Amino acid sequence: MAGTSGASGPGRIGLSYRDSTPYWPPAPRPPKGAPNILLVLFDDAGFADFGCYGSPIRTPTIDRLAAEGLRYTGFHTTAMCSTTRTALLTGRNHHAAGVGSLANFDSGFPGYRGKIAKEAGTLAEMLRLHGYRNYMVGKWHVTPLTESGSTGPFDGWPLARGFDRYYGFMDAATDQYTPELVRDNSPIEPPRTPEQGYHLTEDLVDQSIRFLAGHAAERPGEPWLLWLALGAVHAPHQAPAEIIRGYDATFAEGWDAERERRFARQKALGIVPPDTALPARNEDVRPWTDFPADQQRYFTRLQSAFAGMLDHADRHLARLVGFLEAAGLREDTLVLVLSDNGGSQEGGPLGGVNLLGPRNLREEPMAEKLARIEDIGGPGTYANYPLGWAMASNTPLRRYKQNTHGGGIRDPLVISWPRGIAARGELRHQFVHACDLAPTLLDLVGVAPPEAVNGIPQMPLDGTSFAASLRDPAAPSKPAPQYFEMFGHRGIVHEGWKAVAYHPPETPFEDDRWELFHLERDFSESNDLAAQHPEKLQALIALWWREAERNKVLPLDDRFRQRFAENAARFHGARQRYVFHAGIGHVPTEVAPDVRSRSYRIEAHAEFGAADNGVLIAHGDAASGYSLFLRDGRLVHDMNIGGEHVLLTADRPVPPGRHVVGLRVRRLTREPKPTLATGPGRSEFTLLIDGMPAGRIEARLGFYNFVAWAGLDIGCDRGSPVSHYEAPFVFTGRLNRVIVTMDDDQALDGEGIGQAVLARE
Repeated sequence: MAGTSGASGPGRIGLSYRDSTPYWPPAPRPPKGAPNILLVLFDDAGFADFGCYGSPIRTPTIDRLAAEGLRYTGFHTTAMCSTTRTALLTGRNHHAAGVGSLANFDSGFPGYRGKIAKEAGTLAEMLRLHGYRNYMVGKWHVTPLTESGSTGPFDGWPLARGFDRYYGFMDAATDQYTPELVRDNSPIEPPRTPEQGYHLTEDLVDQSIRFLAGHAAERPGEPWLLWLALGAVHAPHQAPAEIIRGYDATFAEGWDAERERRFARQKALGIVPPDTALPARNEDVRPWTDFPADQQRYFTRLQSAFAGMLDHADRHLARLVGFLEAAGLREDTLVLVLSDNGGSQEGGPLGGVNLLGPRNLREEPMAEKLARIEDIGGPGTYANYPLGWAMASNTPLRRYKQNTHGGGIRDPLVISWPRGIAARGELRHQFVHACDLAPTLLDLVGVAPPEAVNGIPQMPLDGTSFAASLRDPAAPSKPAPQYFEMFGHRGIVHEGWKAVAYHPPETPFEDDRWELFHLERDFSESNDLAAQHPEKLQALIALWWREAERNKVLPLDDRFRQRFAENAARFHGARQRYVFHAGIGHVPTEVAPDVRSRSYRIEAHAEFGAADNGVLIAHGDAASGYSLFLRDGRLVHDMNIGGEHVLLTADRPVPPGRHVVGLRVRRLTREPKPTLATGPGRSEFTLLIDGMPAGRIEARLGFYNFVAWAGLDIGCDRGSPVSHYEAPFVFTGRLNRVIVTMDDDQALDGEGIGQAVLARE
């Protein structure tokens, strides 16, 4: 029998090993000198929030990296988290890559799928072809959340998009003390409890070090990419109390004074040109002096929580940089620190200790805010700062995250690479965009973008490498026009000029007022030149429309609230019955039964002892949610609406043996439909034992819009507890299954849904 040559190489297969020639195909190898890459992505940090960009917040690690490298003052993002992540990961404009808005919904158009297109390969996929090992840690949020459950599909998860390992969370936000964690493709429990000192930032850095330590031990000659996307400083703003309180004195004089101080520091540092003007307050921000002293103290503590969260993250980033130094990796590691968008407007004019109450039509009165000052930043809170502090975060820029003015899209970018960048502490003022980052990194590695990834032909990169500017401060800015669009807000930058339009929601797009700024002479977008240069403005507007058509921005769609409502209805469809068997893992909110503002029934099939305790079903956490549980043998239901607990306890214990216990909720409100203006309606709650009533109450409708961002558990309450018990409060009987059956009388307030989701994006 004759031997054959190996199909994939020069090997030969004979009858035995004596007359055969083995062959080992060569593994992909990176170009000589290819660096390790550490990208640290902050969430909702404004242009002026890092110390080296003018802030009094202590960020010595970031400041040191800046002193050892470069700070960019013209780095721009896309105004939101999912979209910026898409542009950073792929080197394409976010609409072109399929994520025109948030990953939370698919609006049915090519540019708004909420999922990165396969034709838009990620940086990890591109680098893998050249021998890189890729590690993703932290926030993902470029997969539809309806695909984030334990059954996937997983084709949009990190491991399917080029990363070898993943540890983090899939959603836009998560509780820093009890996060919804995923390792690779599986939900997991946090390694410690809040009582044991757990905080997500520390855990993410621990996992980053673990991944890199394993890499150093097993593959020391191969380069790596570590993408660390922190939850900080997205709401909920949570950090150790001692760090938070240490900032009260720093911010006691308020946002107006702080903004002036940051502006002066930025001029002294050269971050902004000396002739830059500080714009007037954003129109939705009241002067600090308008508020009484007790409210000022409350506002100060909210800002202290934000600052404390950033400070805390910087301390743990120091551990990661310290590991690189101890392992001898620092010289060959390109480190980037950046933010995904500007400071967030989602705290509204007054901020909140628990903003999930208002999202469920339960207002948080100022008296309650003041009474809970000491809770801010701790477990069980969902704190976010007010607009005045967001304005200060974005100094000297106008507006906020979600907007296409500078406050939403101009962000800090620090780059340090000891071996590869000679500059130390220098500034770079070139205009660059998030989609330019991947081409820049490929350029620095020394490879070209592939024509195909996993056999799928790839669309061209939209970004342009700015690698030349790392070495040459006079290198030109991005030559191609760069458009912006988010929720109907629009903008375009080209050849030093910017046209931008703020779009009031649900108004005709043709009514938008476009402004014109010469960015090279007007850093803060303070001098509108539309009247002086109408031809320039019209040319830029026409260019925007061309770029919009080319990049799948069309059709323009500002239906923020309706898109979320439609997405939920499309995903759940006509389904009205959910069966959860004992042993099921954690169920994300978007996959769980949608019980908002409707009639429904919960039935738990179990075997009970004489005086069992524990949770049968719980959805949410201490900030908002519902729980059906037993305490000393009696059935209890808690409807937690933003921290206000509506409790119903059974009038008799559950007898020993096998029984079906549960809850019947009957929605009483029909017309008029509850809204944010009218407040919630009412429902009737009835506890059931073997179908017989065991207690009844009429109470607030509850969960008209949102329920909670934390998901659902069966047989326990895995995280921050919904009710007055200590988590996980595991059911001590024998649970078989829980069935949730919903009526078709749901009526949702779309505006409330939109505001609820915006609270966590």
